[in-house]
Amino acid sequence: MKRIMRTLILTCVILTLTVPVLQAQEGQLVLQGSTTVLPIAQAAAEVFMQKNPQANISVRGGGSGNGIAALIDGTCDIADASRSMKVEEILLCQKKGISPVSNIIAMDGIAVVVHPSNPVEGLSMEQIKDIYAGKVTNWKEVGGKDQKIVVVSRDSASGTFETFNELVLKGEKVTPEALAQASNQAVATTVASSEGAIGYVGLGYLNETIKALAVNGVIPEQETVVSGKYPISRPLYMYTNGAPQGVAKDLIEFIWSEEGQKIVKEQGFVPLP
Repeated sequence: MKRIMRTLILTCVILTLTVPVLQAQEGQLVLQGSTTVLPIAQAAAEVFMQKNPQANISVRGGGSGNGIAALIDGTCDIADASRSMKVEEILLCQKKGISPVSNIIAMDGIAVVVHPSNPVEGLSMEQIKDIYAGKVTNWKEVGGKDQKIVVVSRDSASGTFETFNELVLKGEKVTPEALAQASNQAVATTVASSEGAIGYVGLGYLNETIKALAVNGVIPEQETVVSGKYPISRPLYMYTNGAPQGVAKDLIEFIWSEEGQKIVKEQGFVPLP
C-alpha cells in the first residue's frame, strides 16, 4: 500500500501509451529541479554512490519548473519538484510523448520566517496573505515594532512559490515591492540580514539565523506536518518519464528505504509516514 501511495501515476496521462524511459549511459543519472528537494537529493546521491561505485549521479537545482522542463526536454532523468505538475506541463508531456510519474519521497512544511530580533511569534494565514499582498506594510499592524516590513519571496520557477501562492495567497498577487529570490537559501540569507524582513523556506533550511513563526498558532515542525495541523504543508516529488527503471529506480527505492528516510530527516525534512 505504501508503494502504491508513493508512486502516483498522473491520472491525465494515457496509461496505454508506451513511451521509452530516458536512457542514460550505464550508471549515469541526472537530477534537476527544486532547491527544496536539493539537499535530500544531494545527500542521498552521495550515500548511494558510496554503496554503488558504478553509479555516476549529477544533482542540480534551478527550481521545480526548470526541473520539470528538463524532464520534458529529455535533459534530465529525474525532475525534483516541491509541487505537483501543472495542467499545462502535463499537456506538454502528452504532446512530446512523456509519461510523467510522480514519486513522493518526503513531506515538508513551508516555514514563514523573520529576523530573530523580531518580537512577533506568530501570524494567521490571513495576516500572512495581507503582508504578501502589500495590504499590511508595517510590523506594528500585526503586533510588532513600528518598522517597515521587507517582503521576501521566491521567483516564479519555484515550486515553493507555487505552493505558497496556492495555500496562502490563494491566487492574490504578491506585492511588486517583494524581493524575489532564486532559492530557499537565498531567502534565508536575505531574511537573516534584514531586521524587518519576512520570508518562507522549506523546513530543511531553518537555522539559528532566522526565526520560524507559528501559523494559525501551530509551529512548523515534523510532528505538526505529519499530523496535518500545520497549514502550509506539502509532499516532495521526484518525477520520472514512465515508471523509474535502472539506476533511477534503485536511487528512489533507496530514498524510500529506512536508511534513505533517515537521510530525509537528517536534512530537516519529514520522512514518509
